[in-house]
Amino acid sequence: MKDWSNKAPAPRFYHQKRISAEILYGLHPIMEALDAGQELERIVLRKGLTGEQIPLILRRARERGIPVQHVPTEWFIRLGSRTHQGAVAFRSPIEYQKIEWIIPSLFEHGEEPLIVVAGGITDVRNLGAIVRTAECAGAHALVMPMQGGAQINADAVKTSAGALAHFPVCRTQSLVQTCRYLKESGLRLVAATEYGETYYAKAALGGPLALILGDEGTGVPDELLRLCDETLRIPLHGQISSLNVSVAAGILLYAIEAQREES
Repeated sequence: MKDWSNKAPAPRFYHQKRISAEILYGLHPIMEALDAGQELERIVLRKGLTGEQIPLILRRARERGIPVQHVPTEWFIRLGSRTHQGAVAFRSPIEYQKIEWIIPSLFEHGEEPLIVVAGGITDVRNLGAIVRTAECAGAHALVMPMQGGAQINADAVKTSAGALAHFPVCRTQSLVQTCRYLKESGLRLVAATEYGETYYAKAALGGPLALILGDEGTGVPDELLRLCDETLRIPLHGQISSLNVSVAAGILLYAIEAQREES
């Protein structure tokens, strides 16, 4: 048994800081949140919005990796009579972590990393369900894109059944660069795809591993498939052409868990 008595807990035991999800209205509250280092899910600005605070907000958001959307005036009608100045921000319900901190810590503690990469998943409920299963199956973290996929919101938190309260989630500006980092760190990259070369039950899934999952409609992006060491398929014998991605995640994560138990 490993003696971790003199070391910090491995990342999967970190307790996520919970932040009450809310909307910030107006430029000043957004600047205050950025100055305070608060975790923002995204910032929404009216197209053409000007003012001395705008360049500073954009720069701070870029430095912090916070997505910024520029939308037409009509978008703000949904906010009703709230005074927003053409600018709102959404607090994140979780605190994001850095995959570059998690991987070295896992190796330091003698663990073989198991990372789930959400490659373009667009349904927040699927994302929450995947986190729930990943946490139960002993995975260490989820990596997701800052833009181009589902984001963590109240629905994702609810679907995760509490797993998002203490399961590390890492956002990245480039999934390709992050997957290259994982590969350079010694992790094998395997992707789930209906055209996978290897039947998942016959695949060797031991050792440091990153499991890449894609959207049900478009699958794993080609640029991520090209980085993979292996592609896995789950057989389908019925009339339906695909599995729900969270179900596929459950099948594969527990196939990985079974092989780890045997080793």
